[in-house]
Amino acid sequence: MRREVTWWLCAALCLFACGFACAGQPLGQQHSLQSTRRRRAASNDDINKKCSYTFLIPQQRITGPICASATGPEPDRDRVTRMDISDLREVLGKQRREIETLQLVVDVDGNLVNEMKLLRKESRNMNSRVTQLYMQLLHEIIRKRDNSLELALLENRVLNATSEMLRLASRYRELEARFGQLASVVNNQSALIAALEERCLQAYGGRHDLPAVPPLVPVVPESIPANSGRFTNEITREHNRALTRGSRMDAPPTVSPVGIPPPTLSTEGPFRDCFQVRQAGNKASGMYLLKTDGSDRLIQVWCEHGLDNGGWTVFQRRKDGSVNFFRNWENYKKGFGNIDSEYWLGLENIYNLTKQGDYRLLVELEDWVGKKVYAEYSSFRLESESEGFRIRLGTYQGNAGDSLSNHNGKPFTTLDRDRDTFSGNCAHFHKGGWWYNACGQTNLNGVWYSGGVYRSKFQDGIFWADYGGGFYSLKSVRMMIRPIE
Repeated sequence: MRREVTWWLCAALCLFACGFACAGQPLGQQHSLQSTRRRRAASNDDINKKCSYTFLIPQQRITGPICASATGPEPDRDRVTRMDISDLREVLGKQRREIETLQLVVDVDGNLVNEMKLLRKESRNMNSRVTQLYMQLLHEIIRKRDNSLELALLENRVLNATSEMLRLASRYRELEARFGQLASVVNNQSALIAALEERCLQAYGGRHDLPAVPPLVPVVPESIPANSGRFTNEITREHNRALTRGSRMDAPPTVSPVGIPPPTLSTEGPFRDCFQVRQAGNKASGMYLLKTDGSDRLIQVWCEHGLDNGGWTVFQRRKDGSVNFFRNWENYKKGFGNIDSEYWLGLENIYNLTKQGDYRLLVELEDWVGKKVYAEYSSFRLESESEGFRIRLGTYQGNAGDSLSNHNGKPFTTLDRDRDTFSGNCAHFHKGGWWYNACGQTNLNGVWYSGGVYRSKFQDGIFWADYGGGFYSLKSVRMMIRPIE
């Protein structure tokens, strides 16, 4: 205890002695001494503890201290020197350069990223285009394959058609040979018939009850065009075969309709006549449906619109001998044939047409040199069936000659209904139905002979006496009517 008291007394004396010594020194020395002490204390503190610095990014201006001590501010420590600022600026400059370098690197990387995105987009587009081209190529390959298959099918069809054509050609040759045989048989029968006729004439002797023969019209009148080289006699062909009476004189076969589109039938109508068809705005010649006044029956006719402003109703046509006109009364009454070829419209239909109003008649004739002539009559009509469909004609004009006026006022005659003024049946001798007189100057429903001049015992061809005579068969004939305007 005594030792402790002694120690405390010694410490107090030392402190007092130091304070007295300091009080006796000047103020500057005191301040210097304090600074020295502080530096020693700072150096001791530096030894024990280092100062930590915080650097700010240059975007924000530094206005305060850049060094802080954990022990609190001290007057000497808080002082910033120019060297510190220079060092700080150097560090900041270095950081700025590093930041700019990093910014350049970021820009370059961004450009690379953008380019990479563009490349990926272009790659996707290219892949889509390649896929599209691949699909097109695949489609083209499939189409080529289909075309090759179709070509193979067509080749097979051509081969089949060729085989069929060869077969038909062989069949045609067989039929031609058969036709030659039948023609020889017919010729022999014709010779036999001629011999029998001679025997009948000899048997009758000088008797006056011989069968009547109709008078013949002039063979070749002056109006026929002079071109004898074109008037072929069909009885002298390649094999000098004689032709039978009433035959078609080896007419050429009808052209095959294969490859030729058939004429179209208009769905309009029905109309009263072809003149009304023309008024409705139809300008194409062809088949149309008509329905006459007072009749419930539809009739199909050929309307001709390419001649004299159109509107002509064709009721009779001959052109190739494809239709037989040697028919009975019922056939001539109802009509027969093909509208787009040879046909007869029918007496009943012609009568119903002409009783609708006033009509005029046009007869168009064509010879075997290609010349066409016509005969026109100012009026035309038929009377009823009870009157035998008697024909009534007006005045004539044209360049074919008036051969039909000789038949004006005469009823219609067929093989099974004789109403002509001849003692026999004109339809029997002229091989057709017509408004015969005794027998007459025209026979447009007779036998179609090829070549013009023909040889027959009776004048049974398609003749117009004032143009070609009774033994000149015309190539084509059309009879048509149109209302009088």
